[in-house]
Amino acid sequence: MEILAVIPARYDSQRFPGKPLVMIEDRPMVQWVYEAAKSCPAFSKVVVATDSKLVADCVREFGGAVEMTSSAHQTGTDRVAEVAQRYPQMQAIANVQGDQPFVTAQMLTQLVSPYLEGTPDMTTLACPLNQETDYLNPNAVKVLCDRHNRALYFSRSPIPYFRNQGSAPVFHHLGLYAFRRDFLADYAQLTPTPLEQCEGLEQLRVLEHGYSIIVCQTQKAVLEINTPGDLLQAKSLVTKSTV
Repeated sequence: MEILAVIPARYDSQRFPGKPLVMIEDRPMVQWVYEAAKSCPAFSKVVVATDSKLVADCVREFGGAVEMTSSAHQTGTDRVAEVAQRYPQMQAIANVQGDQPFVTAQMLTQLVSPYLEGTPDMTTLACPLNQETDYLNPNAVKVLCDRHNRALYFSRSPIPYFRNQGSAPVFHHLGLYAFRRDFLADYAQLTPTPLEQCEGLEQLRVLEHGYSIIVCQTQKAVLEINTPGDLLQAKSLVTKSTV
């Protein structure tokens, strides 16, 4: 199985401009993500996808592979889909978010493991949901699954509603995705959908168009860098780990 890992890296982020190049200890964030992806034995090739010369120069400087993409893309998935067209030999494509410097090879292997056994449309990753801290938190996306580990729904709201006491197959969704190559090309052409727009969750577009997403399990979430405050937290974590 030939699997391509693509790291979409947008320099002009609205919430955090220049985010891929922020320094965490002695390396820019994009290098942290690239090195984590390179350490995953399931990937045949790893590339950074960007429309920024600054990001491209940085990646080449640390010895990474980079692909220049259109600046008109609205989402990271669109950027990944453009790059995937250049690698027809690849059977599956992983979208490794460029704002997750602490992603691990184990998590990435878990993400793509269904492709080593079959050809699902799409996979994503989830971990146990902390009911005390994240059930009511709109920044912690929840995913409900069926008995075959397929996503039923993603939401920022607390789901399901526990009218009766008990357990439910609800997990904390992590923003990592993998696609069968031909499905990714189709996905890039799908029109936006009402639930996607209401929740602000792009993956709902897949479910609303009638496709399925396999939800793979991992042990715990890792910090995403979305704001300068997250960056300070990341630097603190690195400092503590080296003490």
